Amino acid sequence: MPTQVHGDRTEGEDEAITIVEFENGAVGMVESSWNRPGGMDDCIEVFGDKGQTYADMLMGNALPTYSEVGFGYAVEKAATTKGWTYPVFEEHWNYGFPQEMRHFARCVRGKETPISDGETGRVVQEVIYAAYASAGQGRKITLPFRPKGVAKPIDLWKTP
Repeated sequence: MPTQVHGDRTEGEDEAITIVEFENGAVGMVESSWNRPGGMDDCIEVFGDKGQTYADMLMGNALPTYSEVGFGYAVEKAATTKGWTYPVFEEHWNYGFPQEMRHFARCVRGKETPISDGETGRVVQEVIYAAYASAGQGRKITLPFRPKGVAKPIDLWKTP
């Protein structure tokens, strides 16, 4: 969990790899980076003992484009549009923002049940806190992990 490129823009990490080991022996890896030149990379790869799947959440909906002079916006975090780029159309739709907001509004009105409950959100936050603690302490963190007196996850990394 280092700050490799954007130290002038953040005190937080700009690259992180989290490995999650599950009780059933499965292993998950989450990589988060905004170091990569060329813009956002948002993909999911799932490998099982009887198959695999791969979803490219953005480039599967991109318009490969070449420009010698560049043009406006292509995709989140793309520094330039010169040369080959992959502008994403309907970017907010691909990120799921309209669907998320519609679902939230319908839940508030009592027309739908939340897809994700509070318990799921709590577990996600627990994993995030454990990842920062792991980076700060340089060791594996076992769940459940519920540290006391921590204002924000980054504090577990910056001040172990």
